[in-house]
Amino acid sequence: MTFLPETRCTEAGQAAFAVLPEPCVRLTAQRSTRRLRLSPKYGSGPREVEVSYLWCGAAGGPTVIVQGGISADRDVTALDGDAAPGWWQALVGSGAAVDLERWRVLAIDWLTPDQLGAGSVSSEDQADALAALLGELGIAQAHAFIGSSYGAMVALAFAARHPRSVERLLLLAGAHRPHPLSTAQRSVQRGIVRLGQASGQADEALALARQLAITTYRGSAEFGRRFAGGPEWREERFHFPVEDYLAHQGRRFVERFDADRFLALSESIDLHDIKPERIPTPATLIGFPSDRLVPLADLCELQRRLHGPATLEVVESPYGHDAFLKEPEQLAPLLREALA
Repeated sequence: MTFLPETRCTEAGQAAFAVLPEPCVRLTAQRSTRRLRLSPKYGSGPREVEVSYLWCGAAGGPTVIVQGGISADRDVTALDGDAAPGWWQALVGSGAAVDLERWRVLAIDWLTPDQLGAGSVSSEDQADALAALLGELGIAQAHAFIGSSYGAMVALAFAARHPRSVERLLLLAGAHRPHPLSTAQRSVQRGIVRLGQASGQADEALALARQLAITTYRGSAEFGRRFAGGPEWREERFHFPVEDYLAHQGRRFVERFDADRFLALSESIDLHDIKPERIPTPATLIGFPSDRLVPLADLCELQRRLHGPATLEVVESPYGHDAFLKEPEQLAPLLREALA
C-alpha cells in the first residue's frame, strides 16, 4: 500500500467515484503522538498523557476508529516501509472492507497505568483518550467506531461518554461487561504472572499465562482437528502435539509484550462495566457461537438493552474468540454493509 501526499489514480479510486466526489483519491498517512489532558478514572486528577496513534486513508474522508484486543496496537494496517502487515491487514486497506480509499482510519496504542499516573486503567480512560484525540485532530464526529474484543468494550465506553462523537458502532466479540467465567480465567493468568514476577521468572510466567489464554481464545473444534495425535517421547518425557504450538505462542508474546502491561490491560477488561441503556448510538454486533470468552447470550443481552437500534450478526467459525482475526471473508461483507 502506498501513501503519497499527491493525488493517486487507481482502479479502486475510479470504482469509488460513485461514493466520493472526486475521480481520484488522495491518500495520507500519519503515525505520530499527541499530548492530551485526561482525568483517569483511578487517578488523582487531570494529567498530561502522550497518546500514540495512526491516522491514514482518504484525505478529507470520514474517520473510522478501529481498535482491537489488548495485544493489538495502532498498526491496524501497514504503511509503506513497514516490515510486517498490520494486525487487521486483511480487512483494512485500499479496496478492503474498511476501504482506505473511502475512509480514514484512526487507531491508538492502548494506554497503561504508568502513562496515566494511576493504579489501574479503565476502558473509559481509553475512550476519553480517543475522544480527546478526535478534538485535537479537528474531527467533530467519527463515522464509526469498529471495536473487537477489548476494543469493543472501549467502543461502548466511548459511545456512553461521548455519544455525539460517533455515528455508529460495530462491535465484534465484545460486550458491556466481562463474563464471570472469563474473568476467572484471566484472574488465573494474572496470578501466574505475579508469581513469576515474585520469583524472578517474569518472562517464563508471562509465556505460560499466554499459553493458557490461547486455550480460551480458540474453539474446541479447532483444537480437536489440529492436535488429535498421540504424544511423542523426547527430552525424557512425553510431549503432546498441542504443547509445541502453545510454547511457540508464549515465546512470540514475550517478544513483544511485558508483564506489567499484560497485567494492567487484562485487569482493565475485568473492570469494564457499561450500562447499555446509556448508549443511543446505532450498533451492529457480531458474535461467534464458538467464542467461550464472550458468549452469544451476553451479546443478546447487550442487543436488548442498548438504547439505540441494534442488530446482532452471528458468524459460524471454529476459531472461537479469535474469529474476528481469522474470518476476513465472512466479516468483510458485514463490515461493508454496516459502514454504508
